[in-house]
This record gives sequence, structure tokens and C-alpha cells, in this order.
Amino acid sequence: MEPQLNIILTTDEDDERPVYISGNFNDWITQDKAFEMEKVGQGIYHFKFASNFEYPEELLYKFTRGDWSEVEIDKYGNRTENRSCKKQNGVHKEHVDKWRRNWLPFKPNFLPKVHLISEEFEIPQLNKTRRVWALLPYDYETSNEAYPVLYLQDAQNLFNEKAKYGNWEIDKKLAVMSEYNIGKIIIIAVEHAEKERILEYNVGNTVLGNGQGKKYIRFLTDTLKPFVDDNFRTKPEREFTGIGGSSMGGLVSIFSGIMYPEVFGKLMIFSPSLWVVPKIKLSFLDMDEPQDTRIYLYAGGDESATMIDHVKNFKKRLLKKDSLSDKMKIRLSINMEGKHNERYWSDEFPKAIEWLFFSTKDN
Repeated sequence: MEPQLNIILTTDEDDERPVYISGNFNDWITQDKAFEMEKVGQGIYHFKFASNFEYPEELLYKFTRGDWSEVEIDKYGNRTENRSCKKQNGVHKEHVDKWRRNWLPFKPNFLPKVHLISEEFEIPQLNKTRRVWALLPYDYETSNEAYPVLYLQDAQNLFNEKAKYGNWEIDKKLAVMSEYNIGKIIIIAVEHAEKERILEYNVGNTVLGNGQGKKYIRFLTDTLKPFVDDNFRTKPEREFTGIGGSSMGGLVSIFSGIMYPEVFGKLMIFSPSLWVVPKIKLSFLDMDEPQDTRIYLYAGGDESATMIDHVKNFKKRLLKKDSLSDKMKIRLSINMEGKHNERYWSDEFPKAIEWLFFSTKDN
């Protein structure tokens, strides 16, 4: 029997998370049980390749604790380059100084430029005004690039350090993604209506009463988007335009995609309040020529008794029509520990951005 390669990993920073090897031999999958290392002591891990393992000419890999948000970094918090090994037997020793946790730490020079578009942006459809923000890529001013755009609800909870319930930290997450050369995107963040938030995000007549959601969505498509496309270097086409939010903000984002499939090609839907309209009408599924749509659906197992069922049923209904199954790309992400709050949505945000805008994987 051929002697096999053994990798011994030592690390200065150890915790309860398992360690995986992810590389050019397993499509860079980050939680591949076949390549989980055995913990043999405090800060010491071991992995032995199987006797039938087919070695590439050069083994390229990184160590993660289960996800790119938990990947190895150097002692200064910088990203590390891919590791390489050409041996096919014997012992190969490696060392990791530190690990990311939920994408952090971030480098301040990669932070997006936070730009207040207006303290009082007019919403003529509702006869109101609202604060609206743009988060521009860190190098927006020095580049000539045009960027995809994601419209997000509930701006108060996205990057505000003083947010009452914590925040998604999207500025920090975008900084880390930029460091890895993904995530060059413009985020347009619209603040919610405070006491009238539910009223504004509620579409049509539901268990919550009669909402103003249709008018709000018309504001996004007819007023805000043309303004953004005129004033920023955007890619205005539907395949580069997304909308998203969580809870009621997720629900109004679903309706935006249903009512205006010609505007939004990507939906980022976190913990949507589907109980409000259990029989949601999927009228955009009747389009004469359905176009490619990507939907990232997330739900937490510790949110409510029905959250996961609602989201799974919604996905099933979306894929029911044969004419759509090849057009509708849906990634369903479920975290059984996930609660209905900003911390879990924050963790999901970079994964959703990457899959929606920068990946060709179907699900």
C-alpha cells in the first residue's frame, strides 16, 4: 500500500470550531466532511489522505473552520494566499496564526464610502420623505467601473452602530469581501417609516389590514431607481439589480420581484413574514417569457414554529411551473440555530451577495 500524505496543523488561536481543508481537489468546498481534520490536542490537528486519493500535480488549499467567513488569516488579520504541497506521502507541517469569525476582522481601507443621498428624499407615491443612503465601493472615486446595485430595506439596522437591536454590519462585511476581490457592488439603503413601517411594507389587504406596500414599491421602481441610475455608475439592467430585506422588509422585497420582474433579477429574502399572506399570489410566474431570476432564501430554525415550513413551501411553489424551473435559481439556506435578529442576517449577508451577484452556481 502506498504511504499517504499526512498534514499536521498547529494554530496559536484554538476554539470549539472544527477545521476543514478546502482546495483544488474538492472544488474548494468549505465544509467537506471527507476533509475534516482530527483534533489531536490543544491547537494541534491532523489529516491523513485516503489511500485511493488522487493527488493533483500540485495540491492547493486553505484551512477553514467551516466557511469562508471562518477562514484562516495571518497574525495581522490579513488574508493568506493559497497553500501548496507537491508531496504525496510523508508528513507536511502547517501553521495558522488566527481565524476569522463571522467574516471579521475587516480592514478600514476597504470600507465602502457611506454617502447620504438625502435626509428628505421625496416619496411622491406616499406624500412622505425619507432618509436614503448609498454605500459605494471603497475605490468608487478612483475607478471608472459600473456596478450592480442592491436595494435594501430597513437602513437603520444595516450599518448603524447605535441601532437598537444591533445591526447587519454590512459595511464591515463588504470590506472583507472587497479584500477577497468579491462584492464590488452599490448598496442603496432606504430607511423604514418608523411607526408606519408595517403599514408601508404590507402589500395589499392582508391579516395586518390594508397596506401601502404597492405605493412604496412603485417609489422604489419609478422614482428611486431612475435617480440612482442617473447619479451613480450603475449597471441598470435587471440581471444586475437586486432587492432585499428581512422580516416584513423581506416580504415587501418578494412583492417587488413579483410585481416588477423586469426591474429586479435578484432577490435577497431573509426570514420573510410569509404568515402575513400565506397564499401569496405569484403572478410574475405567468410572464410570457420568464427571465433568469436568482432568489436567496434564508430562514432560522429558532425564529417561529412555522418560519421554516413557510419558506420551504414558498420555494416549492416558485419551482412548481415547469416553464420556470430552469429560469428560477433558488438557494435555500437554513440555520437551525438562527434566531429572528440582525446577528444571523449579518452572517448570511455576504454569502447571499456572493451567490446572487458573483457566482454561477445554480443553488
